Amino acid sequence: MVVKPAARGAKPVGQAYKDKSKPADIRQSNINAAKAVSDAIRTSLGPRGMDKMIQAGNGEVTITNDGATILKQMNVIHPAAKMLVELSRAQDVEAGDGTTSVVVVAGALLEAAEKLLQMGIHPTAISDAFQRCSAKAVEILNEMSQPIELTDRETLIKSASTSLNSKVVSQHSSQLAPIAVDAVLKVTEAGLEAGCDLKNIKTIRSLGGTIEDTELIDGLVFTQRSSGVNGPKRLEKAKIGLIQFCISAPKTDMDHSVIVSDYAAMDRVLKEERAYILNIVKQIKKSGCNVLLVQKSILRDAVSDLAMHFLDKIKVMVVKDIEREDIEFVCKTLNCRPIASLDHFLPEHLVSADLVEEVASGSTKFVKVTGIQNQGKTVSIVVRGSNKLVLEEADRSLHDALCVVRCLVKKRAQIAGGGAPEIEMALALAAHAQTLEGVDAYCFRAFANALEVIPSTLAENAGLNPIATVTELRNRHAQGEKNAGINVRKGAITDILAENVVQPLLVSISSITLASETVRSILKIDDIVNTMQ
Repeated sequence: MVVKPAARGAKPVGQAYKDKSKPADIRQSNINAAKAVSDAIRTSLGPRGMDKMIQAGNGEVTITNDGATILKQMNVIHPAAKMLVELSRAQDVEAGDGTTSVVVVAGALLEAAEKLLQMGIHPTAISDAFQRCSAKAVEILNEMSQPIELTDRETLIKSASTSLNSKVVSQHSSQLAPIAVDAVLKVTEAGLEAGCDLKNIKTIRSLGGTIEDTELIDGLVFTQRSSGVNGPKRLEKAKIGLIQFCISAPKTDMDHSVIVSDYAAMDRVLKEERAYILNIVKQIKKSGCNVLLVQKSILRDAVSDLAMHFLDKIKVMVVKDIEREDIEFVCKTLNCRPIASLDHFLPEHLVSADLVEEVASGSTKFVKVTGIQNQGKTVSIVVRGSNKLVLEEADRSLHDALCVVRCLVKKRAQIAGGGAPEIEMALALAAHAQTLEGVDAYCFRAFANALEVIPSTLAENAGLNPIATVTELRNRHAQGEKNAGINVRKGAITDILAENVVQPLLVSISSITLASETVRSILKIDDIVNTMQ
C-alpha cells in the first residue's frame, strides 16, 4: 500500500492531542504533595497519637496533636498540599473535631485514586464515582448512629471525654468534659439549637495552678484587676455601669500645645479640670453605681488619676481598659447597653449583680461578677495550667470538646468511635461494589479499602499489629458486631460502646464528605498555570 505524503500546509485529519504525559505528571505531583501532608500528621491520630513540637520563626514553641493547629503552622508551599491545610480548617469550622482524621482519610483516598489512574480509568469517572461513594457512606453512618437527647448529660460527657482522650490533657478529661457540656448547654437556647454559637463561651487562660483548677463561671470575668488603689475589692449587691465615655479632662481634636505663662491662669485650668471631673463623679454617685466598667480609649486616658482618686473616695470599684471587641460579650452577659454620655447615666441603665470581687489566680488577679440579674446566655471558663505550653494545649483541647458537644446539639445522634464506623462503611461499600458493573465497581472497592486507613493508623499508633488488628476487626463486623472497635487501652478489639468511646455523627459525616470533596477537586486538576504579576 502506498501512502502519499500530505500536501504542504494541509492539516492532519482527525489527529488527537498527542502529549498526554503532562496532565498525568501534574496529577501525580499534586497527589504526592497532598499525601506528604497527610503522612506528616498520621502519627498524631488517636489516643496513643504522638504530639508535634512546632517552632515558629520568632522562637515561639507550640506542642499539640490537633491536626488543624499543626497544619495551620506548617510552612506549606505546594498548592495541592495547601488544599489539605484548608481541608483541616474546614473540618475545624464545621465540626471542630476530627481535623487529623479528615486529612488522613483524604490522603488514603488519593492513594486509592492513584492506583485507579494507573489502571487507565479516567479522572472524571473516578471523581464522579467517589461522589456516589461518599453519599452512600453517609447513608451507612446514619443507619448505624444512635439518637440522643440533650437532657442525657452522661452521654454528652462520654462524647466530650472521647475527644479529650487523644490530647495531652487526657488524664483530666473527667474534669474538663463536664465543664464543656455544662458550658454549651448553658448557651444553647431552646428552639435555636442550630444557632449554638461558641462565641458566647469566653475562655480565659490563667497561668499558675494545674489543669484541675480549671473552673466554669456562670457570670463575667475580666482579665484585668480593679484599677483603684484604695477602692473596694469586694462588693455585694453591686450596681454595675458600663460606660463608653472618658472620665478625664477633655482634649482638643487637633494636636497643639497651650503655653500658660502665669500662675493665675494655671490655677484656673486645674480648677476647671477638677470641677469637670467632679461633676461626672457626682452624677455616678447620684445614680447609685458602685462598679464602673470603662471601655478602652484611644485618644486619652479613660480614667485620669484625679478621677481615680475621687472614685476611690466614693467607694466605686473601677475596671478600666475593657477591649472594644469584648464589649459585645459584656453587654450580652449583663443584658444591658453601654452608656455613651453622662446624660444617660441614670439608675435604670445600671445592672444589678449579687457579687463583684477581685480574686487572685496564680500570679495574676482578675475581677469576677456573679449572680447577674437577667443574665444573657453566656458563660466564662477560666483555664489554668502550670506552664504556657500546657495552658495553650488545654485551651485548644477544651475548644475541641466544646465543638463536639455543639455537634451533638446541632445533630442529636452519636456513633461508636475506635475505627468502628470506618470498618462498617468499608464492609458495606465493598458489598455494594459487588452489585455494580464496570468502572464504578472498581472505584467503590478502592474507596472502601481506603477507609481502613483510620483503624489501621489507630492500631499502628497504639503499638499493635495493624494488619492483624484490622483483619480481626473486619471479621467481627462481618459477623454483625457493628460496634466492635479498637480498644487502645486493652490493646484488643472490644465492644467500643461499652467502653464509652463515642463521637458525634456530624464529625464523621463532615470528615467523609469534606475529604472526598477535596480529593475530587485535586483529581480534576490537570495543569498548573502561573499568572503574570
